[in-house]
Amino acid sequence: MGIHKIFAFIAVSLLTLPISPAYSATSSQDSFLTPYSAVYSTIWKKGITMKVKGTQTLSKQANGTWQFSFTADNFFASLSEKSTFTVKNHQIIPTHYLYQSSALGKKRKAELFFDWTKNRVRNDIKNKPWNMSIKPNTVDKLSVQLQIREDLKQGKDNFDYLIADGGYTKNWRFKRLKTENIETKFGEISAIKMIRTDNKDSNKQTSFWFAPKYDYLLVKLTHKEKGGDSYTLDIESLKVLAKH
Repeated sequence: MGIHKIFAFIAVSLLTLPISPAYSATSSQDSFLTPYSAVYSTIWKKGITMKVKGTQTLSKQANGTWQFSFTADNFFASLSEKSTFTVKNHQIIPTHYLYQSSALGKKRKAELFFDWTKNRVRNDIKNKPWNMSIKPNTVDKLSVQLQIREDLKQGKDNFDYLIADGGYTKNWRFKRLKTENIETKFGEISAIKMIRTDNKDSNKQTSFWFAPKYDYLLVKLTHKEKGGDSYTLDIESLKVLAKH
């Protein structure tokens, strides 16, 4: 797997300040997720072991839109991924998605523009834009993580999602398992374990842990592939942000 794909995987899964005790799911259940900035550490094992730190930020803008971003870099590569969206009836409605990466001198960029008046998305890759039709409730591959969190927060039990990615609408499916106690830099945290189920045929195993105490924040992720390659993501720090 190339380093571009490694960084992309880290971003899809995903302020050196201690966690705030005030960060909890105490706000109205009718509100969206709490703005925050979090740092995750990732260990990638594929013959060699590589460590990467990434920052994930959710913020609400003055015009009422939301922005969700992930950035990561090390000596060899860098990645920036951002989704802009609105929320209606607990459903994320993306308007713009941007992916940029640089690895060993090679740069990549992908950009999506969502037009919900026509239910279409324009995809611009390598300055070659094209359009495709999308169904309602389609999200991008970054904001889907927030949609999972919101659906957990609302007590839903269906975790099937349509993802606009790479010229296709893909179906990502997840299954909720039991609640587990996991060790983090903040101590032991009770978290809901979920697994991705649409990729079992490829002998991949991906597990996620979301913590209800912290507004269903992703606190841990593990990914294993046939042959022994693996990724582990753990939360390191969290800072609550004020809403505009």
